[in-house]
Amino acid sequence: QPPLKRAKPLQKYLEENPIPAASGNGHVKIWGTSPDSIDAAEDREQFEALLQKLKIDQPPGGIARSEAEAIDVATNLGYPVMVRPSYVLGGRAMEVVYNKENLIKYINTAVAVDPEQPVLVDKYLNGATELDVDALADVHGNVVIGGIMEHIEEAGVHSGDSACALPTQSISFEALTTIREWTPALAKSLGVVGLINIQYAVHQGKPYIIEANPRASRTVPFVSKAIGSPLAKYASLLMAGKSLQELDFTAEPVLDHVAVKEAVLPFDKFPGTDTILGPEMRSTGEVMGIDTSYPQAYAKAQIAAGMRLPTEGTAYMSMTDAQKEGSVAVAKALVQLGFKLVATKGTCDFLKQQGVANVETVLKLHEGRPHGVDMMQNDEIQLIIITPSGDEVDSKDGLILRRKALAYKIPLVTTLSAARAITESIRAMQNSK
Repeated sequence: QPPLKRAKPLQKYLEENPIPAASGNGHVKIWGTSPDSIDAAEDREQFEALLQKLKIDQPPGGIARSEAEAIDVATNLGYPVMVRPSYVLGGRAMEVVYNKENLIKYINTAVAVDPEQPVLVDKYLNGATELDVDALADVHGNVVIGGIMEHIEEAGVHSGDSACALPTQSISFEALTTIREWTPALAKSLGVVGLINIQYAVHQGKPYIIEANPRASRTVPFVSKAIGSPLAKYASLLMAGKSLQELDFTAEPVLDHVAVKEAVLPFDKFPGTDTILGPEMRSTGEVMGIDTSYPQAYAKAQIAAGMRLPTEGTAYMSMTDAQKEGSVAVAKALVQLGFKLVATKGTCDFLKQQGVANVETVLKLHEGRPHGVDMMQNDEIQLIIITPSGDEVDSKDGLILRRKALAYKIPLVTTLSAARAITESIRAMQNSK
């Protein structure tokens, strides 16, 4: 991100202090996408104007340079909202806030990240599926998509921490068609030469653009391996003046396999930190799995990341009220796979009401013993599914459970979407025995 912020000052310096090129032809200039185009993508007001011109939809949002402005924008949008400073890297200081009190607390912290840049406030699309698109563009205005990746975790988890699949697995034909129309239109309008990464969210079947980064993204190595084409090398050649036709890269690759990327998270190296995923990136690396089916590819990625997926045993479940309904299918699938279920009282009662068999109540830590940690210590739990509520009990009991799961190397899932994916992977592993 720092190079993006320095691009315009560097361009201004080169204009005021021309440096002869070593070749003897002209002067030194910035290769690839121009700094003005980079600024157009990063500047909220310029970017919104461009999207309106291209008739590309984005989540409702606004800009705030003070606490009062942020409160007004959030109130008009309705909570929850996603807030972040502009020009951020790795989701730094990005957060989903659910009420005015948390927003005030955030603003007083986030503005200090970079006082000269405004804070962006967007409507949080609850339950949306996020997509990453990497594309190449040449000096002639030709644009080719390298890959469209579907995030396994829901929108709101940083793209660097979310597992993702290429090609997409659950996005409708209509939404993908729109995305394939918007991507080249935006790249051409920005005058991109080289790589561009665009993040979309699909909410209730409708795509929205989240942001566009006219640069190489952390997803490029994964996409390059998945499609068998060196996108970073191609981008360098395009910036040097080559065309996509000269590189023989003129159409989006069609794969006969599925590639899944999984993040490598360093929680075991930082005692006491919580394992919850969110908008701020925490991963320090990534692995990938490739197979002819999505469940098998996902299973390989989990194993490569150090997660030992069980094919039998007991699964522990504790779901927030908002996730209880969605957890029923996961619970029933685990029972079908031969797993025994234990769940905290609220989750257990709900699952029984929905006809889930073979589920028993387990005490929370503050309710007495034996509780979940006791069962972990006795090797009685092989899979843990906890969706954090963020309340005071979760910040204490939930944190202890998640850290103990990490210490005993028990597979831990904190999002419903990942729970679904792991369940399907366990089914595929059982069938391959």
